[in-house]
Amino acid sequence: MFLFPNGLLGSIVAHLISIKTPVGILRVEGGKAITRVEWGESEVSSPNKLLIDAKSQILDYFNGDLHYFKLPILPSGTPFQIYVWHNLTKIPYAQTLTYGKLAQRLKTSPRAIGGACRSNPIPLIIPCHRIVGQNGNLTGFSGGDGVRTKETLLLLEQRTLRKSPGNYRKH
Repeated sequence: MFLFPNGLLGSIVAHLISIKTPVGILRVEGGKAITRVEWGESEVSSPNKLLIDAKSQILDYFNGDLHYFKLPILPSGTPFQIYVWHNLTKIPYAQTLTYGKLAQRLKTSPRAIGGACRSNPIPLIIPCHRIVGQNGNLTGFSGGDGVRTKETLLLLEQRTLRKSPGNYRKH
């Protein structure tokens, strides 16, 4: 869920939490909304209810029990980046979309989509890992170990869906 209320950005007091995951330690930051997810440890600064909920949802995701994050997010970016990130959240779990196809939908270029993905401040929750190159090739990922992390996330989602009804499809 994206938040855009007036004045919210200025009133956020940032809290941090580190979460051990199969793709490394994630550092999640947020006050009233999640504002950043990065790879690497941080000092925990008295996590608030939001971050405790974020940790629970992220762990559920990695356990295959969560397919859609229900967290308020407030990414910082240009209007165009926010538009792209909002559309990334619409890509269903375990499905992919090419840079070109998303660019076509949003009437922009694949390169512009790639730039927005590269600037995504909330990877995983805003699932830029579901964007792939032409013919489904895995290209570019700015989190963790790059493309290897992207592949791990997509494989996790595919395995989870195989355990339940449905299948892995490209959009």
